[in-house]
Amino acid sequence: MWSTWGCSAVAGLLGALSACFAKLALGADYLKDLCEISAGEQAEICEWIHLLLRLCSVGLVFLCNAAMWTLFAKALRFSLSSATATVTTTASNFVSSAFLGKVLFGESRALLWWVGISITLCGLVLLHTSSPQTEETTKKKS
Repeated sequence: MWSTWGCSAVAGLLGALSACFAKLALGADYLKDLCEISAGEQAEICEWIHLLLRLCSVGLVFLCNAAMWTLFAKALRFSLSSATATVTTTASNFVSSAFLGKVLFGESRALLWWVGISITLCGLVLLHTSSPQTEETTKKKS
């Protein structure tokens, strides 16, 4: 059902979601501002809602991290090389972080960041398209 590629990609996404929930829980008052905009004239209730949403965000940080590590361990088990699972998870995390940062927080990335992630993705493609060496091939080379 799950492959190395799928487990690693979802693990990276969950890591990025965990970071977003941490930013919502501990960062600026994003949740309070959103509540005040939604509540309009009843903005005084936002103090309690804001606290409740922060607590839920803290819980979601732990939940996303637990699911991320579970899927990463599963990807390591399915993978022929730990490097493949690790690089796939890292690349998925970088791309997901950039997307979620833009959508949720209006962040942008510098050109150097995009160059770095492009090189990482090229390496990822090489890792996934190369054929694994068997023991016989390794012995013939020695």
